[in-house]
Amino acid sequence: MSDKPDKCSTFPLPLSSVTGDARKGPAFAPARVATPRVANPQVATPRVATPQTATRNAARNGVQPNGPSPYVARVVASPSKSHSDALLRAQPLPVTPPRPDMGVSDAIRRAMVARVARQGVKDTVVLGALETVQRHRFIEPALSAQAYIDASLPIGHNQTISRPYIVARMLEVLRNGGPLNRVLEIGTGCGYQAAVLSCIAKDVYSVERIRQLHELAKTNLRHLRIVNLRLHYGDGMLGLPQAAPFDGIILAAAGLEVPQALLDQLSVGGRLVAPVGAQVQHLQLITRTGKAEWMSETLEGCHFVPLRPGTV
Repeated sequence: MSDKPDKCSTFPLPLSSVTGDARKGPAFAPARVATPRVANPQVATPRVATPQTATRNAARNGVQPNGPSPYVARVVASPSKSHSDALLRAQPLPVTPPRPDMGVSDAIRRAMVARVARQGVKDTVVLGALETVQRHRFIEPALSAQAYIDASLPIGHNQTISRPYIVARMLEVLRNGGPLNRVLEIGTGCGYQAAVLSCIAKDVYSVERIRQLHELAKTNLRHLRIVNLRLHYGDGMLGLPQAAPFDGIILAAAGLEVPQALLDQLSVGGRLVAPVGAQVQHLQLITRTGKAEWMSETLEGCHFVPLRPGTV
């Protein structure tokens, strides 16, 4: 590559390149105007247009002298590719249609609630919450047809959404026929049980140890705009001491025993419902009766995923 500077890129430009050297002629020669050929030399005499002539012509054609030119509207410039791309980017994104119900109707959900009632759940507040929350919106669309059968369903990461009956039974035991003020849920999962809890308790806190499930629950719950539900990512075995004490704690995973940290976060008179066991599991109800006193009661058989420490 030459080291000599390019004359075309030398700045500032010499004055002669703009004004032209008088000896070499002007730098910019005016374009020649072609005169049309006519048969009669007398008609060929060109007329000189003056401002007065332009004004008279504009008035004759009905155009305002200071208005827009009538020719501008007739000439439409084709947009460049970059301009077209910019226009496309400026267009609003299409609104994603709401997730279809996949044939699921309110009648099917009411039938599920009636079946849960026949299985022994009598608390009308819990049954009403079960009827309010649309379970099919918390599972994969391919499983929507099974949303209201009495079975647990996979939600990914070796976790499941609990059976409708077991959700209702645990909440009935937790409520014990009275109001719930502050409740802690261990194991948010897909967010279904947390949504049902929000219908029966004043304030609900839910902890999930699997980051991707925590994000899934937030996505599933966002459209419901539940103001009394707070989701947390963390180790559920440690509870949520910053929000304690709780008058109700519910676990959606089974350990060999209930962590002491959770027992300590119960208020006096508060109730904790949890599955306990390994191969054989039972629902256990623990009631705090004093500062360092708890009473335990074994309920019925169940099956849950294992309770694990830490976060992933």
